[in-house]
Amino acid sequence: TWGEPFDRMAFSRVASQLRILARATPRDKLRLVSGLRALGEVVAVTGDGTNDALALRRADVGIAMGIAGTDVAKDVSGIILLDDNFSSLVTAIKWGRNIYDSIRKFLQFQLTVNIVALFLSFLSAVVLRESPLTSIQMLWVNLIMDTFASLALATDPAEERHLATKPCGREEAIITRSMKVNITTSALYQIIVMLIILFQGHRLFGVPSSIGLRDHDWTDQLGMHYTMFFHSFVFLQVFNEINCRKLSLTEMNVFEGFTRNKLFLGIIAFTVITQICFIEFGGRAIKCSDLNFWQHLVCISIGSTSIGVTSVSYTHLTLPTIYSV
Repeated sequence: TWGEPFDRMAFSRVASQLRILARATPRDKLRLVSGLRALGEVVAVTGDGTNDALALRRADVGIAMGIAGTDVAKDVSGIILLDDNFSSLVTAIKWGRNIYDSIRKFLQFQLTVNIVALFLSFLSAVVLRESPLTSIQMLWVNLIMDTFASLALATDPAEERHLATKPCGREEAIITRSMKVNITTSALYQIIVMLIILFQGHRLFGVPSSIGLRDHDWTDQLGMHYTMFFHSFVFLQVFNEINCRKLSLTEMNVFEGFTRNKLFLGIIAFTVITQICFIEFGGRAIKCSDLNFWQHLVCISIGSTSIGVTSVSYTHLTLPTIYSV
């Protein structure tokens, strides 16, 4: 900085012990910010004057005062505190981390559903030469995957726990190890369940097989097999959406804070009601047979089993560690 060579080792020793830098000049501030960034740190700088502009520009996040700050400081900053209150920084950090977590939740859900849907579509095309889901049913599943899931999972309110977590590193992947385990175990479980329903569901449910059924041969009775396949698949996604509210394997209770997000509850309720209406009133247009109460209950129960999948996978991963101790 300023034409002088940067001594990384010397700066690292000073930075590890530095707590307060009093009466710092603009040059000192710029050196400090540049040095910390060179060490791989994520740096935030607050300032209100023109002299702070260089450090604000060089920082990862520049924070200027909205009232006392100069126009130069505001122009180079990423965040402007409108009330000049430093406590607003805490709120900004909390909501910023909450937004990042919301993106991760949506990715976790989206990847799981896409893996399952892609595998089932490919296998059905290769083995059965047909798709167990119709075009309208797939459109409804896509609506659940994209629009509804993004609204439900991205609107969780910020919590105090976000302040207790460490900030994300510059090179940290957006998909964490816990997310990979959640995605893998949930996708594998759903694939196994759906394959059993696809090839053995007619025997398990005591209904005629829908495999090889042509459109003009479709009846309410003959379509029950694929209807229960579709019904179970949707409810697996509904309950997995609840699963995806938690990102860490150590968060065993997926219903913690469940009632705080009213929009999430509304979307889940709307999805369930609309799905049941599809089954009850869809008929030949959607290729959905009218199911009785117990058949609805069986499909919902199958979907609800996805709730415990991540908990089981977490227990399986931690048992070797427990016994090794």
